[in-house]
Amino acid sequence: MTTTPKIPAEDTLAIFLTHLSGERRLSDKTVEAYQRDISAFLGFMAEHLGAALNLARLAALKPADFRAYLAHRRRGDKPLSPASVQRQLSAIRTYYRYLERRWDVKSAALPLIKGPRAKRPLPKPLSIGGAKELISEGSLGAAEPWIEARNMAVLTLCYGAGLRISEALGLTGADMPLGNALRLTGKGGKTRLVPLLPAIRKAVNKYLKLSPFMLPKDAPVFRGARGGVLRPEIIQKEVRLLRGALGLPETATPHALRHSFATHLLAGGGDLRTIQQLLGHASLSTTQRYTEVDASALMKVHKAAHPRA
Repeated sequence: MTTTPKIPAEDTLAIFLTHLSGERRLSDKTVEAYQRDISAFLGFMAEHLGAALNLARLAALKPADFRAYLAHRRRGDKPLSPASVQRQLSAIRTYYRYLERRWDVKSAALPLIKGPRAKRPLPKPLSIGGAKELISEGSLGAAEPWIEARNMAVLTLCYGAGLRISEALGLTGADMPLGNALRLTGKGGKTRLVPLLPAIRKAVNKYLKLSPFMLPKDAPVFRGARGGVLRPEIIQKEVRLLRGALGLPETATPHALRHSFATHLLAGGGDLRTIQQLLGHASLSTTQRYTEVDASALMKVHKAAHPRA
């Protein structure tokens, strides 16, 4: 298709939004978000350049123009967080990719632009008491004792061994009976060896004794009520019910038990390299976030207890 550089930018936006809702079938809210983000970008650029925008001017924007817009969003009347600015930049990139496909309009500047680095939120572990309480309950009024034992076993693996819920639910009959350690392949195909406490083996063995289903080598250990594969949402729902009954915060989730595993190990004197290996983190910087959690907790205790605080 031939390039038509004189098409007004507003018209290209209308066509782009029609593409999102029609061909890509995105939700109304998502399309509205794209409209807000791209409209804000086009409005700023028209004022910034002092001229009406069209395809040619969009293609000719310099890195300094894009950086001026990002700075405006960070420091304007309603400054956005780094994460929100990143989202807006992502919307602009999607818009430009469509311009390139539809009208062969390329931006040499946009690939050079990096948005602000959004600070990753700190992990939100439970207290030791909260984690134990969550695991010991296992379920609220489970219809069958084996289901309660199942939930307790899954949560024990998350807290006692630092497993992701997907890793716990991915165990098969070939992994049974559990020994003193478990070899897992986690994210990115990274294999790790996880020591297993007696309490973990006890919880899983209790479930296996109560489970009404056979366990072939290639079958999943943890089953749904009808014998099918246990979905993570089932355990997540149980935890939501439990945290309400126990008065635990909304951040109490199965994954928070994995965070708790790491944080409590660190507080107990565990070193970062060992914790990194136990969690299966590719980068030590990911594990180092738990030192910030630990320091944050110490500061809270200090502030609450120190007579001069």
